[in-house]
Amino acid sequence: MTTTTSDIDLSFLEELGLTGLQSGAYCGQWLSCSGKELDVFSPADGSKIGTIKQANADDYETVVAAAHEAFLRWREVPAPIRGEFVRRIGEEMRKSKAALGKLVSWEMGKIHQEGLGEVQEAIDIADFAVGQSRMLYGLSMHSERPQHAMREQYHPLGVVGVISAFNFPSAVWAWNSMLALICGDSCLWKPSSKTPLTAIAMTKVAARVLEPEGWGALIGLVVGRGSEVGEILLHDKRVPLISATGSCSMGKHVYESLASRYGRAILELGGNNAVVIMDDADLEMAFRSTLFGAVGTAGQRCTSTRRILIHKSVKDEFVAKLVDAYGKVSIGNPLAEGTLMGPLIDQGGVDDVLRSIELVKEAGGKILCGGEQVHPEGCEGGFYMTPCIAEVQNEWQVVQDETFGPLLYIIEIDDLDDAIAKHNDVPQGLSSCIFTMNMRNAERFVSAAGSDCGIANVNLGTSGAEIGGAFGGEKETGGGRESGSDSWKVYMRRQTNTINWGSELPLAQGVSFDLD
Repeated sequence: MTTTTSDIDLSFLEELGLTGLQSGAYCGQWLSCSGKELDVFSPADGSKIGTIKQANADDYETVVAAAHEAFLRWREVPAPIRGEFVRRIGEEMRKSKAALGKLVSWEMGKIHQEGLGEVQEAIDIADFAVGQSRMLYGLSMHSERPQHAMREQYHPLGVVGVISAFNFPSAVWAWNSMLALICGDSCLWKPSSKTPLTAIAMTKVAARVLEPEGWGALIGLVVGRGSEVGEILLHDKRVPLISATGSCSMGKHVYESLASRYGRAILELGGNNAVVIMDDADLEMAFRSTLFGAVGTAGQRCTSTRRILIHKSVKDEFVAKLVDAYGKVSIGNPLAEGTLMGPLIDQGGVDDVLRSIELVKEAGGKILCGGEQVHPEGCEGGFYMTPCIAEVQNEWQVVQDETFGPLLYIIEIDDLDDAIAKHNDVPQGLSSCIFTMNMRNAERFVSAAGSDCGIANVNLGTSGAEIGGAFGGEKETGGGRESGSDSWKVYMRRQTNTINWGSELPLAQGVSFDLD
């Protein structure tokens, strides 16, 4: 039975305080913004789900000034106490997980389970950050000078700007903000104008903890045009670090702008992620992993599987099974039970994929299945298409460029040398994986002579990173790292201290500078 979008209970909007005209700027209080109104539509059926009064340059100034003032106070709060605030924010996210998960699905288009999973990721990074708040470790070193001690320590940095993309409208902010808060920083969030309601909802949830205690300005928010508030943010010296998620072209502009003022950047940009399937692979495991990696979130994850580099001896069997499965993928309302693939974000997203499919055909590629825009029953106003598989050559320009949608390329390989060469021969370097039962193949793939990506997995797919590891990629992916491991260090400034506890003043390297 088809569940139409009109059957969906949208009470989660009221639960999250998203009914009526919303303010697009927060600095401890919601401002009466002066910018134009922004209507927000669901990609599931094209229906209007909210209206936001956007921030302009004056509103931005109010928010960033408040964020900077809050930072000057927050940096002196002991880190474990900062962690306690983050713990409470995580608890508030848990209380609102069901409503937030539905909002992510309805505003962005990912299926309900993925929407819930994204909110869980935000909760998980809050938990991680709480523990990290007691482990902002420095170093103790031995000095070459007698009666001297040396150490390194980390100090809060300042206001951290977060520019997030539509595809992860809650988790990416949490990756940055939860760590920034325990590091003693404040945040200023500019979300995608395609998914601003999730940003407002996440801010409201965190504000339940921070605002009553006078810390609301730590989580500043500006919803506004990139050409207006976005450009000001990039050139604002009060914001020493900006974490930006988006396309490679956008990241280049961010990086150049920050470099001109000696600002820091965390860039999480395009991925052209590949699965290598060797002749000794567990094909069932590779099949299930590839299907989710390519079809999940309608191919709109940074880590979505874009290319399959498959050994010629198993290619035909594997591809036939994948094509059959693609024909069975249930497409439609993302909040309906049983849906495996929801809509793309908008018509522009669909058009980008259709354009790439035409380029594949022009280059001589073979479309094996899918690639049509469709209008599922009850979701006629949404932006849906059938997932596409195409047989191609790795060196074609259309394959070298990332297409952000459900377009999967099949590329034949002869052996591991051929696989690694083709794998690395793209401009991007985010996520990668190999399926093999051969230990030598596996270890080589994750060695310095193997995958050139920031993420390299063995016998699991490209999509679905855990928060415990540092997330990010190389080459045109930007080189940034967020989330776990020691990623917290980028949100702080490092300081070396030398303390002379003696009565003499010896110089380093035995230098003598005596006037006598």
